[in-house]
Amino acid sequence: MTDEQIELLISGIKELGLIPDKQKIVQLTKYTCLLQKWNKVYSLTAIIKTNHIITHHLLDGLTVVPYILEANKIIDIGSGMGVPGIILAIWNPLIQVRLLDSNQKKCTFLKQVIIELGLNNASVVCTRVEKHIPQQKFDIVISRAFASTQLFIKVARHLLVENGYFIAMKSKPDEIVMNSLQIKVKIPGINDERLLLKIENL
Repeated sequence: MTDEQIELLISGIKELGLIPDKQKIVQLTKYTCLLQKWNKVYSLTAIIKTNHIITHHLLDGLTVVPYILEANKIIDIGSGMGVPGIILAIWNPLIQVRLLDSNQKKCTFLKQVIIELGLNNASVVCTRVEKHIPQQKFDIVISRAFASTQLFIKVARHLLVENGYFIAMKSKPDEIVMNSLQIKVKIPGINDERLLLKIENL
């Protein structure tokens, strides 16, 4: 990243109400470089310009931070190239974050990111969500990958603790979901509003 792009990231973090941390900025910068490098071979994302990666991936992932503060264990379903899972693991070193994806190439990338960034609080599972049976369930099950929130809840309910909740990251309003709270979020550098659906596990 250039100095101007790092400043774009830092100003976006501040706009989200978060406090920039030197180590976290370094890790987010390194993650961006790894994503661009691996994307040339693995086609991890259609977003390739650094400025757009900052806004559409890094800052998008960071919008979730205020809503996971009480969690100890989180799983990101369909993590893909690591949003929001990698972003949350970087920002919350005390929270255990599991990244689940069924694509072997994406899982290989995620494992390499964890190694190179030294994310001791993150792990990768390469399988379909229906087949993942963890020893311990998660406080939060989150995803940016599902078009249907109802389907997301259906396939991932077995992963969530009784008093936990789902978070679905959406670009537009979804079907009505019982026991859900719609949170409008503004991502710095993106004009369109985004939604977080926070759904209680009842």
